[in-house]
Amino acid sequence: MLHPQVTASLAIRQRPPADVLAADPQTQLAFARRAMEESIEAECGPAVPLPVVADVDAAGVPCRLYAARTGAPVFVYVHGGGWCYGSVETVDRLCRRIADRSGCAVLSVEYRLAPEHVHPAALDDVETVLNWVRKEGAGLGVDPSRLAIGGDSAGAQLATVAARRQRDAATPLDYQVLIYPAIDPMTASESYDEVAGNGLDRAAMKLAWETFVPDPMTRFTPDVAPLAVADLAGMPPTLVLTAEYDVLRDEGADYADALLNAGVAVVHVRYQGVNHGFVRKLALFDAARAAADQIAVSLRAALTF
Repeated sequence: MLHPQVTASLAIRQRPPADVLAADPQTQLAFARRAMEESIEAECGPAVPLPVVADVDAAGVPCRLYAARTGAPVFVYVHGGGWCYGSVETVDRLCRRIADRSGCAVLSVEYRLAPEHVHPAALDDVETVLNWVRKEGAGLGVDPSRLAIGGDSAGAQLATVAARRQRDAATPLDYQVLIYPAIDPMTASESYDEVAGNGLDRAAMKLAWETFVPDPMTRFTPDVAPLAVADLAGMPPTLVLTAEYDVLRDEGADYADALLNAGVAVVHVRYQGVNHGFVRKLALFDAARAAADQIAVSLRAALTF
């Protein structure tokens, strides 16, 4: 059953008026970006204070570092937003809570967005950050020898592609957290038909994929479509979170199954009654706080060895 908090959450963010919807795509995108940023306080609530919250330059990629102690393991976080919007600000409250509850440092990535910067710009930025933190992390007071990655939606797609590329480069990561990952550029799963209309639908996801990767042939290569990888063996242990009323629900489950079949240790948890995007909305969803704490506990178990 759809939780009443979903209906309440959908009323928070300003929706584009008819004249904006009829305008050019750039006007629509600018409206969506602004609306997401302006709803942060209402959706995400107050900021948890931490000893360290600092904006840093990771070899040219802006990032925000959150840490509650020195010598902490590092969780690189990649925000969602259809590869076209979202920022370190839109996941600030979530990153703070994870850092506070896990004891890990969280490094949130401000990657370049489409359509101004199409694939592989965002992936290049994430990989740049991973390579930078391995080299410079000790100078930041963190422990880059214990390194995980994660993200939500489009950010989860970037995170798991980067994790696979790190595996292929013989520099494997220790753990990954994938929150309703965007996995399938074909948008073919049944959940698109079963639960559309709860804040995300097939048309929106198709537009996001096409904007992020304009070349149709590139859309089905391993660096874009994680299930196109021939062999997922050796991927890091993984926590996958999906939402019952999310059109990305089934592809996230399919990816969790594919990792399991490849011998990867996977925990897949489906949060009932909630929709896409709920995890960062700590002020609106009881399930968001539970999910953030589950992520924190899993990171603590995986990285504090």
